[in-house]
Amino acid sequence: MSTYPLRIADHVMEEAKRAAAEDNVSLNQLLSAFIADGIGHRRAIMSLKNRAARGNVDAALAILDRAPDVEPDPGDELIKSQGASSYPR
Repeated sequence: MSTYPLRIADHVMEEAKRAAAEDNVSLNQLLSAFIADGIGHRRAIMSLKNRAARGNVDAALAILDRAPDVEPDPGDELIKSQGASSYPR
């Protein structure tokens, strides 16, 4: 296990202390969990960016061009809004 002196703004530290108390964990446990969670999110985003960079737009469009032109299933229709399509909310 390693230690690292971390400087945190006072208001952030107060929020972290409140969150740790609400979760009934130590401040160290809370901050360690947040850091691990943040690293996991970053790793996932980097993985998606790497996969996207390897994507082939022309190949994807060729696949879509082969898709049959059929009416959508009930409930999957796009809503027409002022002449343009938009996704239902």
